[in-house]
Amino acid sequence: MKSVLAGIISLVLCLTSTGCSKNINVPESIPEAIEQVQTEASSETSVPGDNESQTGGFTVSGTKLLDANGNAFIMRGINHPHAWFTSQDETALEAIAATGANTVRIVCGSGQQYTKDTVDSLNKITDKCKELEMIAVLEVHDITGKDEISLLETTAEYWIEVKEALIGKENYVILNIANEWVGNWDGQKWCDGYTSVIPKLRAAGIKNTIMVDAAGWGQYGQSISDFGEKVLAADQDGNTMFSVHMYDTAGKNKTTIAGNIKRATDKGLCIIVGEFGWNHTDGDVDEEYILEYCAENNIGWLAWSWKGNGGGVEYLDLANTWDGTSLSDWGKTVVESENGLKKTSKKCSIFG
Repeated sequence: MKSVLAGIISLVLCLTSTGCSKNINVPESIPEAIEQVQTEASSETSVPGDNESQTGGFTVSGTKLLDANGNAFIMRGINHPHAWFTSQDETALEAIAATGANTVRIVCGSGQQYTKDTVDSLNKITDKCKELEMIAVLEVHDITGKDEISLLETTAEYWIEVKEALIGKENYVILNIANEWVGNWDGQKWCDGYTSVIPKLRAAGIKNTIMVDAAGWGQYGQSISDFGEKVLAADQDGNTMFSVHMYDTAGKNKTTIAGNIKRATDKGLCIIVGEFGWNHTDGDVDEEYILEYCAENNIGWLAWSWKGNGGGVEYLDLANTWDGTSLSDWGKTVVESENGLKKTSKKCSIFG
């Protein structure tokens, strides 16, 4: 403001002074002079605002996920079973945000097995995540453990159908196409499926960062290190990241945990632990080392899951109550431990 006023004063003095050179192109009136100085000052001092800097959304840069402001973002969050407990969404999301989580992965339905989420229902939950300053990762759970490429194609068609819930939200919504598609330890089929559907999603105008779960019910980390580069290359935007799920197979000991992540990062791929627990049907999980390794190597993680587990794995509930007033021992590890949410989670800079 001071420089603008100084410019105006200089022009006025020049106009009224007998010493002003006749060769200078001087405005004919003081109002015109003021307008000229203001225009010049505006062009010299303007900087892009926060909204402008966020229009690009998340991007993958090598092993890093960058937010819309170009800052590295490390996911620290929780999975929420929206598709099966829609009436608990608001209560659960507010409680998850209170843990310090910067990300929440949302179980959605495409109508292939679970109730189909509409554009409106997806908008409602992602808008709530934005209000609570958490990044939303949307995943379709209907084809978990299935092997048919046709089912993945149908899932991609679903995302194209509801793309209005994705487009324009690239800075706080990530698309995890399908939960744990390919139950077999078949990296080639996994590669064939994703290299087929990702170009279709991009051609439909979906620009959000894409997340791809590993084969083998999410636990076959080698599918990422063997074929992840091909899957990434199939994305014309180069904006695809990967997720390994760690239970009794991929998360059973330190060597396995480190290997599943490091093999991917050594290939220059961006990877997170998209699900993990402390125990599972076939054995123990080294959850403390998962948290430790991720903290030391800036790897994101999303714990499974807030509440509502059944079928013998109720022990994976992080909370005893939907509102989070009572956490399980597993929940206390994820939220309150040395490498848990309260001590390691940082909000995405777009909310800053």
